[in-house]
Amino acid sequence: MELTRAQLAQFEDLGYLFLPDVFDTAETGVLNREAHKIFAMQRREVVREKDEKTARTAFAAHYYNEAYRRLGRHPRLILPIMQILGGGVYMHQYKINAKAAFNGDVWQWHQDYGTWARDDLMPEPRAMNIALFLEEVTEFNGALMFIPRSHQQGTLKAGHDLQTTSYPLWTIDNDTISRLVKEGGLVAPKGRAGSVILFHGNLVHGSPSNMSPFDRTIVYLSLCHVDNHIRQFKRPEWIAHRDFAPIEPLADDCLRELARAAA
Repeated sequence: MELTRAQLAQFEDLGYLFLPDVFDTAETGVLNREAHKIFAMQRREVVREKDEKTARTAFAAHYYNEAYRRLGRHPRLILPIMQILGGGVYMHQYKINAKAAFNGDVWQWHQDYGTWARDDLMPEPRAMNIALFLEEVTEFNGALMFIPRSHQQGTLKAGHDLQTTSYPLWTIDNDTISRLVKEGGLVAPKGRAGSVILFHGNLVHGSPSNMSPFDRTIVYLSLCHVDNHIRQFKRPEWIAHRDFAPIEPLADDCLRELARAAA
């Protein structure tokens, strides 16, 4: 999958790009079934909400699940990021965020590169996220919210929030968020399972809690240019990966093979 000039220009301007229906129902069906199996596992990589029962996020699923190993090398995800970053990329972080019905907690306002720089000593924001919806994302189930053009502000001051949720995050203060929203507005891309969002490592984003009866599961691949790999290794390897070899994409039908085998 190759991005057009117009799509690249939109990404450069706004800091994100929404692409509907990138994966089909068979592919997302396999991934969603496997995600819920992973959430039920008692593994250190599965972080739970404050109730200590509900899954919040599952890290590094490509290490222990075949469907997610294939997704982590899928050309529809890897090739657009290589195009934007201008070369080979490695997997800095891989997570499945659960946002469970009724119990999915907030993700505070933050920049991902702010964490990568502070905790992992990633030299530059030559890294970004690509997110895949595994269920329909609506205004009711905790849609991801972006502040357009906030990536143009660089890496903002942040505080380390260790209290609000079960997972610590470098968060941005309310006054800064108010200023950024006044300048750039606020968007929440919504769409069917199989939709994809690409967003800049410095784009300010967050998501509200899920009060609805509908799950909202999103997979995030955080990809970094191989020359920009991290220099500090204080976080566990399953959170901030150490394999800096460029990803070799698989065939486009790699997930459909699993779907056919499961049928």
